Amino acid sequence: MASAGIGTPLHVSGELFKMMTGIDLVHVPYKGAAPAHTDLLGGQVQVMFSDMSSIQLIRAGKLRALAVTTSTRAEALPDIPTVGEFVPGYEASVWQGMGAPRNTPAEIVDKLNREIDAGLADPNMKARLADLAFAVFASSPAEFGKFIAAETEKWGKVIRTTNIKPE
Repeated sequence: MASAGIGTPLHVSGELFKMMTGIDLVHVPYKGAAPAHTDLLGGQVQVMFSDMSSIQLIRAGKLRALAVTTSTRAEALPDIPTVGEFVPGYEASVWQGMGAPRNTPAEIVDKLNREIDAGLADPNMKARLADLAFAVFASSPAEFGKFIAAETEKWGKVIRTTNIKPE
């Protein structure tokens, strides 16, 4: 099982899969996704948990997507099932968000949230993000805080259970 490196989201996604299925995959860490993809394409490794950066390789027919790790099928790959369709409860997403210092006044946080949500709702922005295979999940600052706490707990458990250590 190739990954972009020890402790990367792609590595821990594979470790979660191993935990939930009992399948024994040997982790082969690389120094980034590009060399991992190279060895996957060359047959030196058999599987890789990748992010959507591999979509061009999938669209070109160079890689075969087995499943997406998100909770719902990806708009960019609608015919590809989710891992959760055959491993109930599995979900692994690479996400990005915006933050501000803890003491930022609430009215500024609310204004930033409204403006960011408006930008994400813009049809041109939505189309560009969809072309890059990104899914947009706008939320309130409070919802985002709860999401971060849940993700921290989830991935912390995977890291502790599998004893992942930085090099």
